Amino acid sequence: MTDRFSQTAQQQPGIELTILMPCLNEAETLALCIRKARLFLDESGVSGEILIADNGSTDGSLEIAEREGARTVSVPQKGYGSALWAGIATASGRYVIMGDADNSYDFSALMPFVTLLREGNDLVIGNRFRGGITPGAMPLLHKYLGNPLLSRIGRLFFGIGIGDFHCGLRGFHRDRIRQLQLHTSGMEFASEMIVRSALSGYRIAEVPTTLNKDGRSRPPHLRTWRDGWRHLSFLLLYSPRWLFFYPGVALVLFGVSATALTFPGLVMIGGVGFDIHTFVIGCISIVIGTQSISFSVITRRFATLRGWLPPGNFSDSLTSLTLERMLLIAAIPALLGASGLFYCVANWASTGFGALQYAEMLKLLILSMTGLAVGAQLALTGFLSAMIDIPSIN
Repeated sequence: MTDRFSQTAQQQPGIELTILMPCLNEAETLALCIRKARLFLDESGVSGEILIADNGSTDGSLEIAEREGARTVSVPQKGYGSALWAGIATASGRYVIMGDADNSYDFSALMPFVTLLREGNDLVIGNRFRGGITPGAMPLLHKYLGNPLLSRIGRLFFGIGIGDFHCGLRGFHRDRIRQLQLHTSGMEFASEMIVRSALSGYRIAEVPTTLNKDGRSRPPHLRTWRDGWRHLSFLLLYSPRWLFFYPGVALVLFGVSATALTFPGLVMIGGVGFDIHTFVIGCISIVIGTQSISFSVITRRFATLRGWLPPGNFSDSLTSLTLERMLLIAAIPALLGASGLFYCVANWASTGFGALQYAEMLKLLILSMTGLAVGAQLALTGFLSAMIDIPSIN
C-alpha cells in the first residue's frame, strides 16, 4: 500500500534505527523531541535517523524539523495512520520507533525498545499503565475506562497479552510491518498494527513506558468518542466470531429455550406469566441468531480468501461446508417448517376455512414459519459462500 504516497526515500545503508514522529502543528514541542532523539542516538551509539512525517502543519513545524537536522516527509493524506504509514514507507532504518511529537514520551530513553527488537521481536509496545502516567497526562475517562476497556476487548478477541493497545510509543521491524500493508488512516492505526501483527504470528513484547503531560497549549488531536468508536469498530470487524458468531449462538440458544418453554402453554415463573409473547420473541431470536451465524461464516470465509485474516481452526472447518452440505442442513428446518405449515392449512381446511383454536394453531404456525425462514437463510448462505469461492478473473 506504499504506492498511495507520492513521497519515497532512497534507502540509506548502515542505518539501524529510524525514530519516526507524526506531526501536525507541533511547533511548541517538536524541537525538544528531536533533540532528545538526537541525544539518544549520540549516547547509545545506535546508527539512526530522525524522520518527521508532517501531515500539513501550518505553524512552521516543517521548518523547525529541517532546522534541527531531521529528515522530513510531507503527507497530504490526513490522519494519524496516514502520516505514520508514509513515514514507515520512507524509513531507512531496519527498525522504526514511533512516538508523538508533543513531548509526552521521552525519546532519550529508547534503549529498551532497541534491545527487544535486536532480540528478534517484530513489535515492541510501550505500556503506560506499567510505566506510569503523570498527573494530567491522560484524561480520567481515557485512563480508567477507554484505554483499559478497549485493551481488554483486544486481548479477549485476539488472545494478545498486551496491556496497553493504544500507547503511541512503539518500535517494530520495518520490513515486517510493511508486509502487513496496514490501511487505516486514523487513530485506529494503533490497534490495526497490533491486531494484524498478532494474526500474522509476529513476536510482540512490551516495555513499561512513562507518559508525561504533553507540552501543547492547544487541545489534542484525539477525539474521545469518535476515535474510541473507530478503535472498537476495527476490533469488531477483524473478529467475525465476536461480532457475529458468539452473539448469534447466544440468540439461537435463548430462542430455542424460550420457544420450548412456552410452546405447551402459559408458564408461571416467580409470579410472572410467559406465553405467546415470549414465544414470538423466542422465534424472532432464532431467526436473527441464525442470520448472525450465517454472517460469521460468510465474512470469515471472505476475509480468509482475500488475505485479510489468516486461516485458523474456525475458517478451516468452513471449508467442509460445501454448497451441497449447506443445502442439506438447510433442508432440515425447512422441511419441518413446511410440514407444520401444511398441518395448519389442513386443519384450517377441515373447518371449511373457518374459525380455529387461535392460541394453539398460532404457535405452531409461527414456529413453522420460523423453520422456513431459518432454512431459507441457511440455503442462501450456502449459495453466497459458493459465490465467494469462485476464483477471481484477472
